[in-house]
Amino acid sequence: MSVEVLRLKYAQGGERSVEDVQRRVALALAQAEQPAARAQWALRFMQAQRDGFLPAGRILAAAGTGVDATLASCFVQPVGDSVLHGEGGWPGLYEALAEAAETMRRGGGVGLDFSRIRPRGAWVAGTRGLASGPVPFMQVFDCSAHTVQSMDQRRGAQMGVLRCDHPDIEAFVQAKQAGGLAHFNLSVGVTDAFMQAVQADEPWPLVHAAEPGPALREAGAALRGDGRWIYRVVGARSLWQAIVQAAWRCGDPGLLFLDTIRRDNPLQAVEEICATNPCGEQPLPPYGGCCLGSVDLRRFVRRPFEPDAWLDAAALAQACTVAVRMLDNALQVCRWPLPAQREEAQAKRRIGLGFTGLADALILLGLRYDSVAGRQMAAHIAETMRDAAVAASIELADERGPFPLFDAHRHLDNESFAARWPAGLREQARVHGLRHSHLLALAPAGSISLALADNASPGIEPVFAWRVQRTLRDAAGGCTDWPVQDPAWRLWHALRGPRAPLPASFVTATAIAPADHVAMAAAVAPCIDGGISKTVNLDAGAAPDEVERLFRQAWTSGLKGLTVFRPNPVTGTVLQPADQVPNSERC
Repeated sequence: MSVEVLRLKYAQGGERSVEDVQRRVALALAQAEQPAARAQWALRFMQAQRDGFLPAGRILAAAGTGVDATLASCFVQPVGDSVLHGEGGWPGLYEALAEAAETMRRGGGVGLDFSRIRPRGAWVAGTRGLASGPVPFMQVFDCSAHTVQSMDQRRGAQMGVLRCDHPDIEAFVQAKQAGGLAHFNLSVGVTDAFMQAVQADEPWPLVHAAEPGPALREAGAALRGDGRWIYRVVGARSLWQAIVQAAWRCGDPGLLFLDTIRRDNPLQAVEEICATNPCGEQPLPPYGGCCLGSVDLRRFVRRPFEPDAWLDAAALAQACTVAVRMLDNALQVCRWPLPAQREEAQAKRRIGLGFTGLADALILLGLRYDSVAGRQMAAHIAETMRDAAVAASIELADERGPFPLFDAHRHLDNESFAARWPAGLREQARVHGLRHSHLLALAPAGSISLALADNASPGIEPVFAWRVQRTLRDAAGGCTDWPVQDPAWRLWHALRGPRAPLPASFVTATAIAPADHVAMAAAVAPCIDGGISKTVNLDAGAAPDEVERLFRQAWTSGLKGLTVFRPNPVTGTVLQPADQVPNSERC
């Protein structure tokens, strides 16, 4: 199946193998180098991919093809409150719709914060009508995403966000309960003030700058001192329970912890982040985008399954060094869907280097995913990657110049991400600057792990099952079922025999306590300046109280967001073990 996914999603022209795709990508990214050095760097970029660096799908599919597609995986697009024409630098709703459609057509996923849209029942300026609220407009964006198809037959992917104090938050929370908004993931933008109000069981005002209509005024809407209108007051805990129940029923919405995102952002003085890309690994400002890539951690485990198995941290750091340069070059050669995206990217030069295959790497090292030792190893891996990425960014800044908005005092002398760097790296950055405002993100890495990493456990997630039945949709819309196996499981039996019992390090997602899923994300989060795409898979019989505990744990642990998923009648199941898939279950 790996070959089929590669050919369907990433191979172009006459390409038939992983090496064909990697060679094209290496040559394309080397074009950002000085002409005399391009051949040398193309060889190094090719070797980096052989050693385990997996550029994200957008780079694999489009680099060096001449196709009018972006190399950036993810974007956040602004959405203003006016219908047609933008105001105050924010595009009107239908301008935003066109911009999102163009971004998806060119291959990028889109995150959208709808919080600026006036609530249902508010006055519409210049008319005698009343606003319909954000959810009906989201349905328009959803229809557009269904229609738009990118170069690799992907339908549009979107993240819809609404703040927890928006007057239409309850309608937003319920928007997917009947199966609607199929091309959206949803997240509530949660503040610390809201979480504290939930804990204290306090009233929670729902507010907006737009003036309420007569009915809402008669119902008690009132203007408060900051110029915003209080539309209603609800119980914080009752709203919280509605969010929890909705997430328990169908997996949406997830949570974004806006204040945590702001505190950890070294550019908090010059940008506001209110949304992420569709899978949550990149909190981004308006028109922000990011080129992504992942390192296959399995490739750095030496003497797998032996008592002295070890992680080659030096080789991992070297791979990260070359990967940062490749992603920096991707920013240079990228075709941006919109001029505003290009301007934003060049001003800050965000990249998102992450890892995949963590769970398989831990198994090869003899460590359980849900153990303290497993989390300590994951933190060591993340710290190794962080330090290597920061050092590479400093070196590139010395060679090519820092990102234009770099300010040493602003970036290095606050309590954000950079405060956790080793002192030596901070001092080097003060002297030479940084090439990138942000460096690391943990993407889902599902398709690239299947196509280029032998079905390695994706991203930070544990192994779902040792054998899984996957359904692959082809370019013509048909479907084929493929049995696939976890590579660590396959390697164990190849080395020890087909009947050899699995050691304790072999643990699947459903055998891991939900709290340990969150604990793993929390273990690596201090070293990740972007975000972490993390979904906690729950049993169908899990209670809503479990979801509530996980959301609270994510907030107190300092995560920037979390999603849960429980098999349910609305969305069904994502994967099933190969021996549990009924014959009738087709795509």
